[in-house]
Amino acid sequence: MPEPLFELSLASGPDDLAKAQRLRYAVFVEELGGDGPLVDHAARREADRFDPYFDHLILRDRNRPGDDDVVGVYRVLRCEAARGAGGFYSADEYDLSPLLDSGRRLMELGRSCIHRDYRGGMAMFQLWTGLADYVRRHEIDILFGVASFHGTDPDALAAPLSILHHRHLAPPELRVTARPPGAVAMDRVPEAQIDRAAAMRAVPPLIKAYLRLGGFVGQGAFVDRDFNTTDVCLVIDTERMNAAQAARYTGPRP
Repeated sequence: MPEPLFELSLASGPDDLAKAQRLRYAVFVEELGGDGPLVDHAARREADRFDPYFDHLILRDRNRPGDDDVVGVYRVLRCEAARGAGGFYSADEYDLSPLLDSGRRLMELGRSCIHRDYRGGMAMFQLWTGLADYVRRHEIDILFGVASFHGTDPDALAAPLSILHHRHLAPPELRVTARPPGAVAMDRVPEAQIDRAAAMRAVPPLIKAYLRLGGFVGQGAFVDRDFNTTDVCLVIDTERMNAAQAARYTGPRP
């Protein structure tokens, strides 16, 4: 395959959105076994009712053969658009009251995925650079969204969930809480009994990237059986971000 020629933009119409949804289908449905009421298996498109309200950041490889040149996607929802959608996507899984009551500008992140041929390279860096520019342009204060472990058995994820709870729990003013009936406790193993290195190896790379930026997790995880995942809610306060890590995507902060 030729060297990638990346191009980053916001989806500009239904064709772009369809390409993003086809990539999401390949990752979330075909690879991870997810499903949902608006998933179109015939057209191979993963969709939900929130898609019309999100901005969709798409990464193309202009050197990729064929029509489907979208190799990375991220969707973002600012507070203004969330009002039109009737709320944030994450509100079905988490009580977002601490964030909603903060009076600060919020943005929800979601559906981040990379084509299997582009993982471990520059594709995620390109997406995060675009995301950082979007955050700066819209003067966002707090970013949040659910990120997933594969599988729906929290006991099988006891060590990584517990290390997140013990080491990375959000402060009270940012601490969203998982909602029943999908809510499960994350503090499943006492901290002293955890092999920290092994537990962190079991944490998905995207979650670890949020933590390196200074992100926190909410109280409790949420088991999403339709999507075949166990979700945690990540919260990043831009005023508390790790400056060195953030500078990789934004340049030094003033």
